[in-house]
Amino acid sequence: MTGIIDVGGGERGVYGAGVFDRCLDDGVTFDCIIGVSAGSANGVTFAAGQRSRTFSFYYDYSFRREYMSLSNYVKNKSFVDLDYIYSDLSNSGGENPLDFEAIKKYNGIINITATDAKSGNPVYFSVEDMKQDDYSVVKASCSVPIACKPVNVNGKYYFDGGVADPVPINRAIELGCDKIVVILTKPVDYRKSGVLEKNAGLAMRALYGNVADRLECRGLMYNTAVRKAVRMQEQGRCLVVSPDDCCKVTTFRKTKKGIKELYEKGYKDAGEIADFIGR
Repeated sequence: MTGIIDVGGGERGVYGAGVFDRCLDDGVTFDCIIGVSAGSANGVTFAAGQRSRTFSFYYDYSFRREYMSLSNYVKNKSFVDLDYIYSDLSNSGGENPLDFEAIKKYNGIINITATDAKSGNPVYFSVEDMKQDDYSVVKASCSVPIACKPVNVNGKYYFDGGVADPVPINRAIELGCDKIVVILTKPVDYRKSGVLEKNAGLAMRALYGNVADRLECRGLMYNTAVRKAVRMQEQGRCLVVSPDDCCKVTTFRKTKKGIKELYEKGYKDAGEIADFIGR
């Protein structure tokens, strides 16, 4: 059983967009898709077969004030307007609608990773948790703490999936995957110090204590999972696809040049995937 994990990373998620577009061009499919944060948007768009769709979000739409800006934060307490991205732009009649009917027909498992705002535990939503023009679970997966408000899904609140499970390789194994592609959006030898996450945890502790606990150990979780992926790669069970550099693109900072270069790196690096999974 083959699986692919996209860990997201805000604007760096354009690297994953390039990987998925190459998979579409090469006719590669997976039995299981697991997305985290921006990787969830990449994953469901891949399942829908909509080549280049997510690239336009990074390259064009993300430069709009409505998409991300300080004015958004002042108005709505969210630097990134997830409703604008995953409702206004993505709904039927929107500027770039998601083909939900195609997603429902995808012959495989789709997991959208989020973090329960109360317990701090990971939650893995599926296509059954989505409806036409209701992509709340994707919004939840992308709701970066501090930068965004938690997202309501059926009366419960959620934050970005990368808080509780930044690289869901164990989830892929639990689902039965024996060949796993892991898309990282930083070089494979990068290791998190955890300082930013610990500071974010301190800022959130009063309202979301369990999420703060997760944030404070997120660096360790990420580093441990990446090391496991590398070990599995040595055993022929995993393929880690990652950029050699991030082209000066960060979670929220970007340039048109950097976005294009990082996308092209993802597209090129994904050339190994077809041979790895044998399709």
